[in-house]
Amino acid sequence: MENHHLVKNTLDQIPQPGPNARKIVALVKEGGRITGYKLSDDRLVSKQETVHLAQQGLIAGVGIAHRGDTQYLKSIPNGREADNLGNLPSVSPGPQ
Repeated sequence: MENHHLVKNTLDQIPQPGPNARKIVALVKEGGRITGYKLSDDRLVSKQETVHLAQQGLIAGVGIAHRGDTQYLKSIPNGREADNLGNLPSVSPGPQ
């Protein structure tokens, strides 16, 4: 449980999700790199757009961190490994 607090301390923001917040259900990968996310409403969005949506409370279960000048999402620890971003399935960025 103590690790949860350490991970939360690495986050710059933990936005409060609104009532219509979506969840990230898959990673969009190109050439093995994450380029975006698939949301629970089946939309594919870029990493940058997803950060912006999370800041507005439109994405649940994530916090915002940064590396250099780049902001990115991290899972908020909840004790369940299955819903961590790194454990989500991958999808192709092609047409749905």
